[in-house]
Amino acid sequence: MDQQLSRPTWSRQIEFTLAGIGCAVGLGNVWRFPYLCYRSGGGAFLVPYLFMLVVLGIPLLYMELTVGQYMRRGPVHALANVCPLLKGVGMASVAISFIMCTYYNVVITWALYYLFSSFQEPLPWQNCNNTWNTPNCDNQATNSSSTASQEFFKYKMLEQTSGLEETGVIRWELCLILLLAWILIYFCIFKGVKSTGKVVYFTALFPYVILIALLINNVQLPGALDGINFFIVPEWDNLLSVEVWVNAAAQIFNSIGIGFGSLFVMSSYNSFNNNVLKDTLTISIINSLTSILAGFVIFSAFGYMSHLQGIPVSDLAVDGPGLVYVVYPQAFANMPVSQLWAVMFFFMLFCLGLDSEFAMVEVMATSLMDQFYPQLITFFKRKELFVLAVCGIAYLLGIPCVMQVGIYVFQLMDHYTAIVSIMFLAFFEVIAICWSYGVNRLSDNLEEMNGKRANIFLRLCWLIVAPVLIAVILVFSIIKFKPARYEDYVFPPWAQGVGWVIAMASIIWIPLGAIHTLWVLPGSLMQKLRLSITPYSLDEMSKKPYYDRGGRDRYPVIAVISSNICVPEKPPVQTNF
Repeated sequence: MDQQLSRPTWSRQIEFTLAGIGCAVGLGNVWRFPYLCYRSGGGAFLVPYLFMLVVLGIPLLYMELTVGQYMRRGPVHALANVCPLLKGVGMASVAISFIMCTYYNVVITWALYYLFSSFQEPLPWQNCNNTWNTPNCDNQATNSSSTASQEFFKYKMLEQTSGLEETGVIRWELCLILLLAWILIYFCIFKGVKSTGKVVYFTALFPYVILIALLINNVQLPGALDGINFFIVPEWDNLLSVEVWVNAAAQIFNSIGIGFGSLFVMSSYNSFNNNVLKDTLTISIINSLTSILAGFVIFSAFGYMSHLQGIPVSDLAVDGPGLVYVVYPQAFANMPVSQLWAVMFFFMLFCLGLDSEFAMVEVMATSLMDQFYPQLITFFKRKELFVLAVCGIAYLLGIPCVMQVGIYVFQLMDHYTAIVSIMFLAFFEVIAICWSYGVNRLSDNLEEMNGKRANIFLRLCWLIVAPVLIAVILVFSIIKFKPARYEDYVFPPWAQGVGWVIAMASIIWIPLGAIHTLWVLPGSLMQKLRLSITPYSLDEMSKKPYYDRGGRDRYPVIAVISSNICVPEKPPVQTNF
């Protein structure tokens, strides 16, 4: 391994572990996971979820951490090294992380809005006597009425319109809170691992205190056991649904962060001999246990709400983000010391979202710093100003999500990013690393770092199980793809087209990267193909010069392929995060 690459490392290894846990454990654990469980009939979702964890989640997390730690680069550089032809996968992971961070922070904004509202007495969603309530408001909601909690979410916080055709105006309260959220994100990452490593001690651990406290409280509520029973007892017929298995795989990828580049970036700041397997098992297992713990918390509240409304758990009105911003606040309104529980819960959501958000922002910032360090420092003078610019651009792009039409924009972006895009990225990432770079090389890297090669189970998952399973899931997710919708509103065809443009904004980098690689390489088509699938380690990059047709010394071939995406013959001594 090239020891001349100067790159900052975590002050303590526990900081990386906590940052990895914080990156993996996010709002998806208490929002998307319970929602998918609910849609899949409860316990039936746990079976494919745990299966996907073992054969996809753990092996692919191990793969990403290994490559990031060994290459000591973000996803763009690392993937350009292992397979120049598929260098676009690294660019795509940066693109999808940036797209997601623009609307993911809106969920954090909602959490802050509810947090600030929770200090009121009574809670503003506790009754139907408010100016925003409609005549249909009734906490004992039926098919023809809505609860106070639903109306607070729709008509007070969002002031949502009837659809994308009616854009409305900017919700200035949300716009300012979104700005506050981005300011907080900036101060978490502006000093890189030095600031991030200190923040995660609190943000990664505090949510568990709240989750445990909420669980202890919830299980004592009437009807709680009915909700828990719905959560853990499978409806076996649902396992025959392809959608359940696709959603389970998508949840593993979205929750752990596979394909987003975040773990590449974080592991690139590890010491060279860090125990990758220990971190992999710690992050993946704690992430899944957190989802299950959150499931008990959420579904015990569902049971309580079904008891209050006198309806089965399966008949509760749950859709999208409304799971934690409608059903749970409604449960708080009927709990003793409701303000305390509300404040604790929404502060927990804020902490969970914070870790995942700044991990996604770091992917963009680190990748650009790796690529354009001298130019960026020359232009911005200080790295902190560059990070501020990245956060500022992301803030501006998130403003449509805090307009009155924002919930529809949010749902459209999430629908087309969370499943289709990430599956494409994951498939080509596995092909690049496990087939082009090779399982044997990957095992050699592990042996060089930790003294042990990957076991036979992991090698089989990398070589056969993961690529085949992801390909099958990708095909079925396309065949069974359902147009985006929010509650009863089905997005019009033009909006579906916009959704596919959003999806392609990340996917398109894969073919573009391949075309560019073949274009810039010399020789015949077969020679181009041979060079384009030849991996280069950092050592090889500093030893193998490339001579162009004029016989002049050039950067190593990998640098030419990537248009200097990777470091030249003498890597600049640089720090970014």
